[in-house]
Amino acid sequence: MAFPPLVDPITALTEAEAARTARHAALYPFGGEGQRRLAAAHVAIVGAGGLGSPAVLALAAAGIGRITIIDDDVVEASNLQRQVLHRMSDLGSAKTASAVRAARDLAPECDVTEIRERVTPENAERLLSGADVVLDGTDTLATREAVASACERLGVPLVWGVVQEFQAQVTVFWSKPPAGVPPTRLGDLYPPGSAGELPTCAAVGVLGALVMHVGSIMSTQAILLIAGIGDPLVGRIALIDGLRSTTREVPLRARATGSAGDEPRAPHMMPEIDVGALTARLRSDAAPLVVDVRSQAERAEAAIGGSAWIPIDDILADPAAAADRLRAEAAGRDVVTVCAAGARSARATAALARAGVPSRSLSGGLSAWFSA
Repeated sequence: MAFPPLVDPITALTEAEAARTARHAALYPFGGEGQRRLAAAHVAIVGAGGLGSPAVLALAAAGIGRITIIDDDVVEASNLQRQVLHRMSDLGSAKTASAVRAARDLAPECDVTEIRERVTPENAERLLSGADVVLDGTDTLATREAVASACERLGVPLVWGVVQEFQAQVTVFWSKPPAGVPPTRLGDLYPPGSAGELPTCAAVGVLGALVMHVGSIMSTQAILLIAGIGDPLVGRIALIDGLRSTTREVPLRARATGSAGDEPRAPHMMPEIDVGALTARLRSDAAPLVVDVRSQAERAEAAIGGSAWIPIDDILADPAAAADRLRAEAAGRDVVTVCAAGARSARATAALARAGVPSRSLSGGLSAWFSA
């Protein structure tokens, strides 16, 4: 469903701006009014890295009137595989500097501001205040939680994406959507304090072209919201598998509140089982059901024999459905979740616990299992 536009349109575009964005004017139902809404909008982009790079380029090119780019990092050689704002000549320089340069070269009429600060719970609301929509292109859960919490308090829609290896998720969180639309928050996908840290690109790798694809999708979401057209991903998550060339959607439901299970739990408090204990249990008469939460491509390379498979995306998107399936498959047995290194299985264990299915995460993941 389309939502009311986020901003009122400006009166008129400059002649140069109208000429540069002329292909938008021919689009129905976007047209000239939609373009003038973009020119009136303020978008904050947190992170000038893999996701932020295509977002800065796409939104500046689209004619957004004001863009704020927030990042405290500098350009490294390993960034250039996916962070297309930057060049070899930018190594060692602030990412915001090359981001601003690229945006201004592309769209001189765009008011581009750089903020060289790390977003924290203490400064997030100040940094994001005044934006009509926020795009989160960061890569640590701590920063993502700070950004999401600030957007919740401000009531600003948050366009959110994450890419790991060949897999990606995109959605829009909105704590104060138009009347009749259920609010969704980051905590509905990753319960506060329970998710652990996302594996880094350095640890598990990432397909650069997929990162750029997701950043472009995020930019499209921002444009739909600003112009009030189309059907943005509010209450839905797009799940993208770059290796299988598939995209599907699942609903994102608000997490139930008010129960003891809503108390935040630190990652290290997630129930775990080590390799030795799991090996012994699998050889016993009380063998647990092992649930592999990795991608299909990872599982094809190596897996624990007899294990079940439910991708982490499916568990996080609909914990209740995953829990129902596991109750049937486990048939009273204990459940152990596994992934490559233990981070994703810890998130799965947390989500399943909230859905009423206790489980343990394999400490060290399959890296430890196959090294034993």
